[in-house]
Amino acid sequence: MQTHDTLASLRAQLRQWRREGASVGFVPTMGNLHAGHFALVELARKHADKVVASIFVNPTQFGPNEDYALYPRTPQRDIDALAAHKCDALFLPDVEQMYPFGTMGCVQMHVPGITDILCGAHRPGHFNGVAQVVARLFNMVQPDLAVFGRKDYQQLQVVRYMAREMSFPVEIIPAPTLREPDGLAMSSRNQYLQGDQRQTATHIHRTLLFMRDAARQGLPVRGIEDEALSRLEAAGFDVDYVEVRRADLSRPRSPDEPGLLALVAARLGRTRLIDNLAFDDA
Repeated sequence: MQTHDTLASLRAQLRQWRREGASVGFVPTMGNLHAGHFALVELARKHADKVVASIFVNPTQFGPNEDYALYPRTPQRDIDALAAHKCDALFLPDVEQMYPFGTMGCVQMHVPGITDILCGAHRPGHFNGVAQVVARLFNMVQPDLAVFGRKDYQQLQVVRYMAREMSFPVEIIPAPTLREPDGLAMSSRNQYLQGDQRQTATHIHRTLLFMRDAARQGLPVRGIEDEALSRLEAAGFDVDYVEVRRADLSRPRSPDEPGLLALVAARLGRTRLIDNLAFDDA
């Protein structure tokens, strides 16, 4: 695996691959990688000749009271693991390369509508930062396709909207959420869970399963959400939201509509966890 810490070096590698007629898949990450990330790399490899991953902890998607400085950074471990999973190239830009005029002087982006609900309502500006950094990475890597996990479903929809609206010639491929044996969605933030919090965190997946089953039984959407909120609060969560939405994140009228999913964001102590479940899943 080739590791590039400058854009010039990365683009030289990409030019060589394209002269050879190779297609390029892209997996953007913030590092501290786990099995869920490696599944993205493996999915990209199924669809492209060469796979590029990036590691960049993007400051513009963190709020003033969030954990940018404390976000876990494990670069050498990540490099070794990506090489073991047969990633072809890794892009490791610094903040100066990503934002040459600084994070306050950068071109601003806003994806309307879907960035103002759910996580967007609780983390103002977060998805503006996501759109900024993904657009920059797409421009730098110019991949044929990019893989994003479904665990952050709202982020996936923001990227899809942004790529289509800005005419990026990039196919967005969603990857299934990878889970621990007890159902907890894999996340870099799981390591923050302390003591009994790790076991308590499994209530999120169980609550999502309840919401899916309740919708299949025809319970009203509002009733499903209210019961899910009660269950999570009783388990000790501070809940940001627990909602049923359509695939495009609009609000459904009925629990029997096709393509619905449940989405949750909740905190255990200082750890914020997100997850979702499509009602069409078995």
